Amino acid sequence: MTDRYLTITMQADWQGALRAAGRAAKAGNYQGEVLNFESPGDFFGQLSEKRWEVVRTCQGRGEVSVRELARLVERDVKRVHEDVTTLAELGLLERTESGGVVCPFSTMHIDMYLKAA
Repeated sequence: MTDRYLTITMQADWQGALRAAGRAAKAGNYQGEVLNFESPGDFFGQLSEKRWEVVRTCQGRGEVSVRELARLVERDVKRVHEDVTTLAELGLLERTESGGVVCPFSTMHIDMYLKAA
């Protein structure tokens, strides 16, 4: 199986980002996956430092239970469970049939441009 990779973008024109992803999907071979946020504020509002720590801890580890993940990041199980729920809704983590979680991406890239208004 091909390693999966994710590009995180920030484009206010979400329709344009969706069209670009559609064009890439027609290429016939795996082009990676894209997660778009409309603004840096939206990005940082969803992906806090503690949530990134959860993602980084899961990345390349395979399936891990939420309880084990909480132990690895040295945080409360309830808070880690809340973060896992948000990260799964965003697609950065995936739930397994046995109740654990896995980060399916071997590589993630963030495209962020900041310019003067």
